[in-house]
Amino acid sequence: MWQDVRTELHPLGLEIVTVGIDTAGPEACRPFIEAANPSHPSLVDTSHQVAERFGVVNIPNGVWIDEDGVIVRPAETAPAPRKSPRPAAAADLPDRLVDIFTEASRIQTSPDAYAHALRDWVANGAASAFALSPDEVIRRSEPRNAEAARGQAHFELAAYLEERGLHGAAVEHFREAHRLTPANFAYKRQAWSLEATSDEPLARFWQGPSDDDPASWPYESDWLSEVRAFGAENYYRPWVP
Repeated sequence: MWQDVRTELHPLGLEIVTVGIDTAGPEACRPFIEAANPSHPSLVDTSHQVAERFGVVNIPNGVWIDEDGVIVRPAETAPAPRKSPRPAAAADLPDRLVDIFTEASRIQTSPDAYAHALRDWVANGAASAFALSPDEVIRRSEPRNAEAARGQAHFELAAYLEERGLHGAAVEHFREAHRLTPANFAYKRQAWSLEATSDEPLARFWQGPSDDDPASWPYESDWLSEVRAFGAENYYRPWVP
């Protein structure tokens, strides 16, 4: 979907850069990048530097940067425009994945409004009503407090340990990052996905406690239980023009 946007707007001066933020590395992102067959830069960030530098706490997030390298809109929910309704979950998927797709279908975003704003910015640049002032960019960027900074440190240490094959040690620091930054789904999704027991790409997104051995799950929650608890309609912050 972002490739379609890039095809439309690149002749007008827009470049899209997609970033897979995943400690598991390029091979974890490869199936999705190859399926998209993008002509735009498609990067893989194994140490979550994009999240740290731009304040990404969930995906998909987008950051608008102008031709002078100045942030025009900080990290915010960035739903890709859709040409057709979201497909229903296939009947032959595992029950847990069907449940996840069912909850995901209830998540509320504003893809049409976001696409309109993006096109307006490409057409009008700094004169666009959707290009924020520097003061507003700073206000919306929400600098980290002390707990969030400590959570970032624990997450970085967990990612470092994970990349070196020390998964058991990494879990301890992932758990502490989750405790300190409970609203950061980027941290949680990363840790949960690393518990995948299958090489199937989608398996990394439906991990959670096993019905046969729930005690083996190392985290206090998982994507499905959390979204059910606070409501799928609250998963993303409402997009603000």
